[in-house]
Amino acid sequence: MIYIMIVAMGLVVFLNRYLFIEPRLPVRLNRGAREFLGFAVPGMLTAICGPIIFLADHQLNLSPANPYLLAGLSAVALMFWTRNVLITVLLSMGLFYLFRWLL
Repeated sequence: MIYIMIVAMGLVVFLNRYLFIEPRLPVRLNRGAREFLGFAVPGMLTAICGPIIFLADHQLNLSPANPYLLAGLSAVALMFWTRNVLITVLLSMGLFYLFRWLL
């Protein structure tokens, strides 16, 4: 039953993506819908990363000793400074492990 559910959800995701990627299909989005979908990725990343960064042990943790918060702020600063995703990811991961080791 679990395998059927995994395959079914995979097909749903594939067909959902295929409708917008295949150029021969007549599905086109207007400009407003495309702009609205531009907010989906930042919103999804915020929903995933927000609880990890701010809610350590299911409590709001905004202390300067929170390595997740320090690494998150470092990642934002590095992204503005370097404008390179790979460098930002590698440096912020290194900073996260450094903060966890030091704090």
